[in-house]
Amino acid sequence: MNVRLPSTTSQQPSVIMAQWTRMSQIIPVLSYDTINSLYPVSTFPIEARHYLSEWIESQRWDDFTLEKMEQEGQAGFLLDQTISLLQHVALQSANVVDRMKLMQISRNMTSLKHSPLRFAVMIRDILRKERVLMSSQPTPAFQAPPNQLPMVQDLEDLSAKVAKVQEIRQQTHQVQEELNWQYDKVENPHEPKTAEMKSQIQKLEFIVESAARERVALLKTCVDCLDRCQNQLITRLKDWRLEQYKASIGCPFDDNLNTLQSGCEQLLEYNGRLRQELMLTGDLGPEHERLEQLLHILVQSSLVVDKQPPQVIKTQSKFSSTVRYLLGQKVVPGKPVVLKAQIINELQARNLDSVPGCSDNVGELINNNAILEHNSATKSTLATFRNMSIRRIKRADRKGSESVTEEKFAILFTTEINITGCSSPYKIQMISLPVVVIVHGSQDINALATIIWDCAFSERDRVPFVVPERVPWALMCSTLNSKFSSEVQTDHSLDQYNQLFLAQKIFDKPDFIDDFSKMMVSWTQFNKDPLPGRQFTFWMWFEGAMELTKKHLRTYWSSGVIFGFIGKQHLHLILKDRPNGTFLLRFSDSEIGGITIAYVSATENGGQIIQNIQPFTKRDLEIRSLGDRIRDINHITYLYPEFPKDDVFKQFYTEHQPLPPGGYIPATLHTIVGTDPGSDTPNACPPAMTPMAVNPVQTLQPFSPQESIAPQDMDTGPDVFRPVIPADLDLDSILETLNAGENCLDTKQ
Repeated sequence: MNVRLPSTTSQQPSVIMAQWTRMSQIIPVLSYDTINSLYPVSTFPIEARHYLSEWIESQRWDDFTLEKMEQEGQAGFLLDQTISLLQHVALQSANVVDRMKLMQISRNMTSLKHSPLRFAVMIRDILRKERVLMSSQPTPAFQAPPNQLPMVQDLEDLSAKVAKVQEIRQQTHQVQEELNWQYDKVENPHEPKTAEMKSQIQKLEFIVESAARERVALLKTCVDCLDRCQNQLITRLKDWRLEQYKASIGCPFDDNLNTLQSGCEQLLEYNGRLRQELMLTGDLGPEHERLEQLLHILVQSSLVVDKQPPQVIKTQSKFSSTVRYLLGQKVVPGKPVVLKAQIINELQARNLDSVPGCSDNVGELINNNAILEHNSATKSTLATFRNMSIRRIKRADRKGSESVTEEKFAILFTTEINITGCSSPYKIQMISLPVVVIVHGSQDINALATIIWDCAFSERDRVPFVVPERVPWALMCSTLNSKFSSEVQTDHSLDQYNQLFLAQKIFDKPDFIDDFSKMMVSWTQFNKDPLPGRQFTFWMWFEGAMELTKKHLRTYWSSGVIFGFIGKQHLHLILKDRPNGTFLLRFSDSEIGGITIAYVSATENGGQIIQNIQPFTKRDLEIRSLGDRIRDINHITYLYPEFPKDDVFKQFYTEHQPLPPGGYIPATLHTIVGTDPGSDTPNACPPAMTPMAVNPVQTLQPFSPQESIAPQDMDTGPDVFRPVIPADLDLDSILETLNAGENCLDTKQ
């Protein structure tokens, strides 16, 4: 949100916002301590810098110094404007959490009114420090999308040069005809031999020789230019393929291949015209050989896997893939072009350049043939494999503790193709991105970890499928953030507190709060060794939280009401001085795919203790939503730091439906933590529940299968949810107690 108010001092429009835009690119690589030092949480947090960036950079802060007391009035005016703008932004925000947080920041700033000059100097220093940081960080290079070819100008130049070659040839041909006519006149005994005729012949010979030299030089220049353009195109194709791969961890990707196809077609055309020019002159030397080699590379590189197969494939299950040929319109019509798919292992993938094709099958792939067909509407030529399936797979010998989910394969697509204007067919091939083959769904999470590590840390021109064993935490953290945002489909990224806790967890350093960014994290730490004291790896735990958020908590996360990844030490630090009933939502540290409520509770001696409610899992949230559970629990009243829970979560509450005039009466599930306030016994009805009157002709709505309670779910600890319906209570007893107004249908699940 951009807020514009009249500024005291204007700057050039090109300068406004430039500094914060640049800082926004640098902040993700800064350490936790650097960010906190730069934007003090108690006086001018990073949120204020973000929302007021345009206005802040339009003021003249550099003039302020503590020694010039006469600047107090101007500084006070700027402080008042800052507070007013923050309140204005807060009122315009649709996000209730952002609104309350910005209002809290503006209230905190009022404490600076007794020394506004210090506030102005603080902003001055923040801007200066930002400029120092920007000067020490490399400017991110602009990268054009892979389908926007920077070689367009080179292609235009090449087109002009090829046309010039043809023009010189045609003009030379005309001059040569004139020269031949002059020769014929000289050889005719009846024609007089004049000095003028001799001079004309010499002049024409000079023109022909000069044009021939110019044409030869220009042909070499054209081949050089074609070589350069083709290298640029192939680089863009590799970039497109890499970005296609990175899209699986949430990186942006434009899958449009039309511009790349146009580039391939132009290069093929220019190659053919240049070969024709060389053949017309009988020159089949080095330049002709270069053109033949460039043609072979272009024909081979134009085969692209447009839609990749799934990167985790279960045997005996169907999957699909689409291959596109970018020179499809140049394929000789007639005989159908059939593509064949086969599965290859990592060693075979490495040897493809030296040994095209693979005769040794490492797996049986069915429905592995598809015909290359041209679609005139989209001008694309595609072969679609719709129902492939891996019937069996042959594993390689594993090294050490390597598991089957770490073994990478690929799908190899091969065919033989004839191109218009080319004398012989070409055998071409292309491999898919790496895939992991599993035989059971329980292997899926570990297989996905292999793919994510390979995807995030592979380089464009690597040997298949080599990846580093260790990577910097900053790169790993960026990958986790991209994957989380992509899977959950949210713009709300992992914040600095989340990232700090993730680093503490993977490195097993709960007390370490310094810069983790340059520390190296290994594959073993990511998904090989279990976390200390747990039976699961870091990736299993992270993926569980991500999956829970994706399926049940997306709107909560996107609204900013979930703190998410936070350690218990940090949790105790921020909650220790808060009033009783203050709570926050965090992902369980000990259970995969669980979210828990941590809250401040009173002790018997009048002190305080921080309690953690038993985590809610996917099954729990399928039965009763998180919002309704939060409404049920009387222990919790304020979302950290001090937002009334009903103001924040009312949008997530399920509205009570009116009693139907006939048929079933809905039965309400209710969440209880230990013993709610006002309840002397676990079986007492909490204040939030009111007894329901029952019409004698109506019956209770049946419970669905997932609402039944398994014996192992009936926990009895002080901080777990406890079912309060006796297991042997039958329907008649329920109706009787309901009619008496004495029972509530309370349950954990």
